[in-house]
Amino acid sequence: MTLNEAKQGTLHLYTFGLLRKLYDWVLSWAHKKYSSLALFILAFSESSFFPIPPDVLQIALSVSKPKKSFFYALVSSIGSVLGGIFGYFIGYFLFDSIGKVIIDALGYQAQFNAVGELYTSYAFLAILTAAFTPIPYKVFTIAAGFWQVGLLPLITASIIGRSARFFLVATLFYFFGPKIKEFIDKYFNLLTIIFIMLLIGGFVAIKYLI
Repeated sequence: MTLNEAKQGTLHLYTFGLLRKLYDWVLSWAHKKYSSLALFILAFSESSFFPIPPDVLQIALSVSKPKKSFFYALVSSIGSVLGGIFGYFIGYFLFDSIGKVIIDALGYQAQFNAVGELYTSYAFLAILTAAFTPIPYKVFTIAAGFWQVGLLPLITASIIGRSARFFLVATLFYFFGPKIKEFIDKYFNLLTIIFIMLLIGGFVAIKYLI
């Protein structure tokens, strides 16, 4: 538990190394019989409530079966877009009972409020940027429903952004998968810090540059 969490009396999924445990659990599915189904479920859930991105499992699967890299990208894309729609409905119909719990558990309250401000002028571009970058996509999908952004812009931006992201991953790991996977495993903590920096930078970019 961090000092800040102790002062505030709050706990979320990043406390006590739970993020790393979830990461390892997700990776374990790469060796299961129904790994493709697991990838679809992961991509779906990550767009609405789960903290680990599908890239983790997609990469592991692409390393073990390079010829299926683009198939895994397609699975991730479809699952993520559908999950985004589910996140939208959580924000639209179930925010008080479910959506708020998800946002609080992941520690994204400030980001959620910031996204609400972005949606007043830059809804499509904000969603598109979030779909392609490490910004937590679930924040945008739930917020889109809560602030009643049009469903069609959400779906369109999701298809473009998520597909571009996952097929880029497929292309990179088709050629360099094994080496990059080893790098991620070895430098997970460093990459987590970089991810947080990208997260903050992403919100700043959307707010001030779009």
